[in-house]
Amino acid sequence: MLEIDERINYTESERLFTNDLMKSADLMQIKTIIDKKYKELEIHVLKDSLDDEVRNVVRELHGVFDESLTGTDERGNKCVLRPLDIVSFYAEGQRVFAVDDSGKYIVSSKLYELEAKYESSGFVRISKSEIVNFKKIKSLDMSLTGTIKVIMKNGYETYTSRRNVAKIKEIIIKNRGDGNERDT
Repeated sequence: MLEIDERINYTESERLFTNDLMKSADLMQIKTIIDKKYKELEIHVLKDSLDDEVRNVVRELHGVFDESLTGTDERGNKCVLRPLDIVSFYAEGQRVFAVDDSGKYIVSSKLYELEAKYESSGFVRISKSEIVNFKKIKSLDMSLTGTIKVIMKNGYETYTSRRNVAKIKEIIIKNRGDGNERDT
């Protein structure tokens, strides 16, 4: 068993917690225990009373983990992924992968489950085996064969099936006037 006991200033942890949470306290004790008996990540929030600080920490943790997804990287490490950072989910063989700016991860969800869960967040099916984050699309390259090359902002390239062209055009038209300008 490996036990690490640290004191971390909120300012050093800004990427994880919002400014509101950081205002609630100056210092937090974080204890990390690595032991084979723990198969899943556990987070415990301990304090002498249920106050605004505790409520804020719990709310922020829910915000991070309820909207997150776990994946396994190429080295076998479990990673917490933020769905809005995902560029693409695709199926290859019996596995489903998530691609973000940092790399590729194996996820345990089925592609249709991810599509249903994240459709309202801007994910769109572009082929039988792939859904992409529409907000991460840089450009679409039309070819003579009727397929569309989808180029993502991070350089990732994929193709869409002809049967999905109408759906993608509909999303493009729908999002033209939404006030969210994209780099194209």
